[in-house]
Amino acid sequence: MSNTLGEKIRRLRKQKGYTLEKLGELTESSKSYIWEIENKNPPRPSADKIAKIASALGVTSDYLLDSRESAPAPDVVDQAFFRKYRNMDPNTKERIRQMVEVWGGDKK
Repeated sequence: MSNTLGEKIRRLRKQKGYTLEKLGELTESSKSYIWEIENKNPPRPSADKIAKIASALGVTSDYLLDSRESAPAPDVVDQAFFRKYRNMDPNTKERIRQMVEVWGGDKK
């Protein structure tokens, strides 16, 4: 039986270029804890840890826990971005909007 949760975390961690130690730092976990989640079958992380790992990897907790999905759908990535965006200070939001305008925004 495969460890879908662990496989997703490992794949996303490597795509972001994170080491076990880096993901541990970002999620207030130890390197060995992240290794256990990726390799133990079945892993047993708390809901809080799943949420922190999902946030650090730019996906939702639901995506990590859904055994049917193998790659995050574009809207999952967008939802994670918008969650981060909503929590940014107004000056950062304005700079992001300006960058989008420079890049061309919605060309028709």
